[in-house]
Amino acid sequence: MRFSFWPTPSQRFEDVLTLARHVERTGWDGFWYADHFMPNAADTSAPWPEAWVTLSALGALVPRLRIGTLVVGNTYRHPAVLAKMAATLDHVTGGRVVLGLGSGWQENEHRQYGIPFYTVGERLARLDEACTVIRSLFSQPKTSFDGRFYRLEDASLEPKPVQQPLPLLIGGGGEQVTLRITARHADEWNVWGDPAILAHKMAILDGHCRQLGRDPKSIRRTAVALLFMSDDPDYLARMRAAKIPQPHLVGTVEEIRAIVAEYARIGVDELIVPDFTLGDMAQKIATLDRFIGEVAGR
Repeated sequence: MRFSFWPTPSQRFEDVLTLARHVERTGWDGFWYADHFMPNAADTSAPWPEAWVTLSALGALVPRLRIGTLVVGNTYRHPAVLAKMAATLDHVTGGRVVLGLGSGWQENEHRQYGIPFYTVGERLARLDEACTVIRSLFSQPKTSFDGRFYRLEDASLEPKPVQQPLPLLIGGGGEQVTLRITARHADEWNVWGDPAILAHKMAILDGHCRQLGRDPKSIRRTAVALLFMSDDPDYLARMRAAKIPQPHLVGTVEEIRAIVAEYARIGVDELIVPDFTLGDMAQKIATLDRFIGEVAGR
């Protein structure tokens, strides 16, 4: 199983670079970054760097980690422009990029920046077409496409990505549409969840793959959950009792190790650990080191 790190996007670039270099040195496999322009909150004034510029700098300065977006909002950029960005960054990094893509969900940044938000169904339909466009641009000498939303005429994308194929990751757990788009287009898939959620969603994804005539094993499965790891029983009791909306892992090192083993048993290929709940820089590094050493066994 791969283990990857996801920093809070509101941190200074200097701190993000420090964390990226640290997780690279200590044996982590990947680094993910959120593609948003502002917090999903009433107050949107917090610093919030742009994802692709940040990943470009990290890709040049941190030479080993796989890097990717978790995930791009498809509504923010034309898919041909996005494909060009991803292919260019794949060359900057020597072939280490994963293009994580989703339909887009955060309404406040659409509203503030004048980006059409559309309905859920319209956003998903655009995502489906965007995947077709991106795949063709990555692999074909010329792409012509006449869809409902996107039109290309003899479009070039050169140079092609270093990786063939450059992995396309779809993020989301919608069982009827998003997972079917994943089955049709994706090399990798990501969803927030504990092992029970992942097992349920993976069974549905496998069903979509079979209906489309695709081998389910050809899609790598990745999971994200907040981490609350401690030796303090009072802290763990508070976290277990708290009403935390996102999927999360709570426990001692031994308990977290058992949960990670369950992810591996059901077929999860990569676990992504956010630093959203890990405290200040010193606390983050201590927890990340303990996780990668004592839980992941690196």
